[in-house]
Amino acid sequence: MSRRKYKEIPEEEIIEMEHYLNRNNVEEEKLFSTISINVKCKSVNQKKLVNSIKQNEIPICSGLPGSGKTFLSCAEALKLVKGKSRFKRIVLVKSIVPLKNEEIGHLPGDLKEKMAPIMESFTDNIRKIIGRTRMEKLMELGVIEIVPIAFARGRSIDNSIILIDEAQNISMDNIRTLMTRIGSNSKMVIMGDVRQKDIRNKKDSSLEIVLNKFKDIEGFGTVELREQEDVVRNPIIKVIEDIFEDIEDSTDK
Repeated sequence: MSRRKYKEIPEEEIIEMEHYLNRNNVEEEKLFSTISINVKCKSVNQKKLVNSIKQNEIPICSGLPGSGKTFLSCAEALKLVKGKSRFKRIVLVKSIVPLKNEEIGHLPGDLKEKMAPIMESFTDNIRKIIGRTRMEKLMELGVIEIVPIAFARGRSIDNSIILIDEAQNISMDNIRTLMTRIGSNSKMVIMGDVRQKDIRNKKDSSLEIVLNKFKDIEGFGTVELREQEDVVRNPIIKVIEDIFEDIEDSTDK
């Protein structure tokens, strides 16, 4: 049997790779030194969410639109990565299910360009917290990574804060796939709104099920943002949601 010969990497290439990695680390540190994250909770339940993110490996949250669940999750993720902890990057995952009866058609461009409008619930919030220039630089350095659900299978995501949004539109099979991607020294935040299901088969929606099944299990935290005081975008959203819930209840009878 012939022994396989491995090509040696030239020393200059190794030095170049080390220089590149060190340069990225220096750039990250320099960039984070300019970032200040000053975000305050505006309700008791928002504080519960922040504490759940800090204390649990997989916090799960359902909240009304405008209740700050994505904003607070992004802020805490940035704090953890900035703090030179075991977390080295933020991985963003979101369902791409369109609104009911609103097909988006074929989106032009490469993967990054196709995902950009879909990921705006994340990028809008990160931009509010640290500004567009810093956000784009973190993405360029790989500190912030966008991962479509289809590309998550088979991966082990280590040393990361994984943020999953619109979980009510993720099927049970897919949420299981995503939850089992969590690797060493990682944290996963699952969020959405159990009332806003756009998935074709509502019974296949995962958020409500995982909220109930993982409640009171060590390592998991479950939080709901459903009170008037939780809605910080505009308090009238709570009124709108209550009215439409009454309409849906009367239609189901």
